[in-house]
Amino acid sequence: MSNPSTAAPPAKAGSADFTHRQILTVLGGLMMGMFLAALDQTIMATATRTIADDLHGFNLQAWATTAFLITSTISTPLYGKLSDIYGRRPFFLFAIGIFIVGSMLCGLSQNMYELAAFRAIQGVGAGGLMSLALAIIGDIVPPRERARYQGFFLAVFGTASVIGPILGGFFAGADTILWVDGWRWVFYLNVPIGIAAMAVVARVLHLPHHRVNHRIDWPGAVALIVGLVPLLTVAEQGRDWGWGSGRAIFCYVIGAVGIVGFILAERAYKDEALLPLRLFSNRTVSIGAISSSIIGMAMFGGLLTVPLYLQIVKGSTATQAGLQLIPFVVGIMAGSITAGQLIARTGRYRIFPIVGSVLMVAALGLFATIGADTPLWKTMLIMVLMGLGLGGNMQPMITAVQNAVNPREIGVATSSVTFFRSMGGTLGTAIFLSVLFNVLPGKIRAAFTSAASTQQFQAALQSHPDQAKLLKQATSGGGGDLSDTSWLNKLTDVLAHPFKVGFSEGTQVVFLLALAVMVIGLIVVFFLPEIPLAQRSAQAQREADILAAENSDGVPGEVGAGPLAELPDDKPVAVGKDDKP
Repeated sequence: MSNPSTAAPPAKAGSADFTHRQILTVLGGLMMGMFLAALDQTIMATATRTIADDLHGFNLQAWATTAFLITSTISTPLYGKLSDIYGRRPFFLFAIGIFIVGSMLCGLSQNMYELAAFRAIQGVGAGGLMSLALAIIGDIVPPRERARYQGFFLAVFGTASVIGPILGGFFAGADTILWVDGWRWVFYLNVPIGIAAMAVVARVLHLPHHRVNHRIDWPGAVALIVGLVPLLTVAEQGRDWGWGSGRAIFCYVIGAVGIVGFILAERAYKDEALLPLRLFSNRTVSIGAISSSIIGMAMFGGLLTVPLYLQIVKGSTATQAGLQLIPFVVGIMAGSITAGQLIARTGRYRIFPIVGSVLMVAALGLFATIGADTPLWKTMLIMVLMGLGLGGNMQPMITAVQNAVNPREIGVATSSVTFFRSMGGTLGTAIFLSVLFNVLPGKIRAAFTSAASTQQFQAALQSHPDQAKLLKQATSGGGGDLSDTSWLNKLTDVLAHPFKVGFSEGTQVVFLLALAVMVIGLIVVFFLPEIPLAQRSAQAQREADILAAENSDGVPGEVGAGPLAELPDDKPVAVGKDDKP
């Protein structure tokens, strides 16, 4: 491919050179694959309750989420390492294929246990869709131009966030579609999209790859599974089990043994490890991993309360709540696109995670002030601010990590960032949900006690004796029935208002906790170094190193001897300048 790229200066290794048009073609296939994973998460949000009721397993529905989460998290670093060795294309196609199979099986589920098992199969595919797409872009686009293209990925998630809840509500609300239960189309929809994605990727994604023989770190992979499965399980189920229950303690012990075994395996396998420990001596990688974990906690853990607030306090349906989150999506897209354009023009990225973190701190602080009577438009403005912070934070951090590592390790580095973000999100979700449901009974009880002394509330009780009876039954435990809040819709605004006040005050506690976590994240990103962005893509640099090695015949001291092996991890491979803190 000799045509010069309009997106970046051409690399010298001809076969690795991609034009702007070719990059956009490849990007189309990658976005279709990522759309599968993004849509699956958002479409399930409004369909899960209907699915669980139809399969007679409402109390088991959490296992379907947990199974998907466990397999997608664990498989992420496996995809990164194996694709570094054998190439991206076969593993990306495998990820799409296994996701399609899992989706088809989910649609055939007859009970919740089957659905959980098939969601686990889906998760194996989903684990590769995000990390490999980002790694492939890292292969074909120079770091300075990379954030510009990665902004399209956030557009995929934004689109899925908008149409996912709408489609989920539509399918779940239909008794049958083409003689099939309506909710089953939540999964069947993935099949034609996945097949189209496979066809595009198979046709356009042809990256030159030079296989390097390595040992596969199977002991590390097994140890990672042993370590993470019980810990992720207790993170999802601990609130129901009890954090100090026998089952929870058993999970802690097994998880700790697995994590210790994983660290020992990684030390033994060194550079061939699933997650080479040497990578984390690179300051950019270590800061990226820590920051991604914190961002995951603040994003998933903090924002999970916003849809609950919209549905319970503002009375929105699940579909309406999804549409009301559009300002958040717009903020993410605007922040990402702006950051990408400015990085491409200036070649500097460090400022964007810092500014993004500041915006997220401000947004979480403002979220902690919203109450039951806060106008919806104010909440939406805060969503925009939060989205701008996330958009300016996530993609520049991935660009920084990819730019700081050896091009041969861009897959494992990218998957590491995705892995830690997912782990942070899981941990944040478990902690914040536990805090929310622990504080809600007291907050709601206090709100009803305060309202009971007002003449307006007493008059409403006397005017609606049937509602007074319903309210007494629902609040017999003191804090309201939190397992089913549909009874709120049967009350007048005056009688329902104390519950909404208590719930909004409970969410304020969660936002304050997320704010404290994000302040730590802001401190962390100040330690991110500024390394000049390379002018070549990772694939072009690998090709150039191989040619240089062949020309030098491997003679020590010559240009090609040991390509990249002797470069410090904090040095850019294509720009011979010192690090700039």
